[in-house]
Amino acid sequence: MQKRKSHQQKRLCKSSGNRKVFGVAGGVAEYLNIDPTLVRLAFVLLTMAGGPGVVLYIILAVIVPKEPEFVQTSAEKSKRDEVA
Repeated sequence: MQKRKSHQQKRLCKSSGNRKVFGVAGGVAEYLNIDPTLVRLAFVLLTMAGGPGVVLYIILAVIVPKEPEFVQTSAEKSKRDEVA
């Protein structure tokens, strides 16, 4: 039996776990569900072809928000306290 995912809205965020510089490529890759190496390669190819690769990366680094931290709900805290 497959579990259904909750109906969370997919958001573009900088990756905190898959980052090399600012986490932009990792965040874009997670959003598009592709390998982050492909996104990094695309930024490099855009730059080498005289395109806006570096400028686009810097703009995204400033505009895209950080990935939200995990926040425990009060129910999760009480479960943890019961176990301990």
